[in-house]
Amino acid sequence: MLAGFLLVGPVRGTSGPGPAPAELKATTVEAFDKYLRLTDARNEQELKQGAAFFWIDALPEAERAAAYAALKRGEVKIERLETHDNGGKIRCPDGMIHHWVGAVFIPGATLDETLALLEDYDRHSTYYAPDVQRSKIEQHDGDHFRVFLRFKRKKIITVVLNTVHEVRYSRDAAARAHSRSSAVRIAEVEHPGESGEREKTPGDDGGFLWRMETWWRMEERDGGTYVQSEVVSLTRDIPVALKWLIGPFVTSIPKETLAATLQATRKGIEARRRTTESK
Repeated sequence: MLAGFLLVGPVRGTSGPGPAPAELKATTVEAFDKYLRLTDARNEQELKQGAAFFWIDALPEAERAAAYAALKRGEVKIERLETHDNGGKIRCPDGMIHHWVGAVFIPGATLDETLALLEDYDRHSTYYAPDVQRSKIEQHDGDHFRVFLRFKRKKIITVVLNTVHEVRYSRDAAARAHSRSSAVRIAEVEHPGESGEREKTPGDDGGFLWRMETWWRMEERDGGTYVQSEVVSLTRDIPVALKWLIGPFVTSIPKETLAATLQATRKGIEARRRTTESK
């Protein structure tokens, strides 16, 4: 959910070094849309074939066994991905595309319990706090949700984003399901919680998060449920003069946030199960 949330400079009105406000350009959007189309097509093909349902299923046998063993020990497995166009790198002028996938195992959890938590968007501000400050289902029709989420991330500086997501769930089999989530609106919030709070114009802001697309896959087996989340996000590029200073920090944030999201999902499901069992 939050893996694309990236901080690369100060919020307007705060002190400290950092890049100036950025403008989302048409060429940047075009490159991201191309990357997204190819990534989405690969996801659709994998779901249609059904063989390598999780990314670790495509690993060599020894690596695959080690990865599943790590998941059962409670670890979160994370991998950086990159989509290519006919074998070539997709360039994104004036922007950075971040692409990560992660998996977690939730012992004792059923697929229905996992879906129940993920679809309980009105309480995501509880399950995924403090990264999610507010959450609300705006529309719900069967397997389709339109949800509002306010994200907050603090690391040296604080950035708050109001986001709206279109999410659709699909049941692939009795023990398998997947979902596709698109952030259809992302607005950076200036002076959050103050009388002067306002949204900056999307695409004419700090460039901390311009686009975010998420694919979830879930399968119940081995006495629990495996959950995988894949996230592709778009942020502003880093000025050359600051690459040496904040480059390593920038590239670490999407991975850290994805790991935190998967861990929070497991903790949330485990907490709901304990509550149910105590009644």
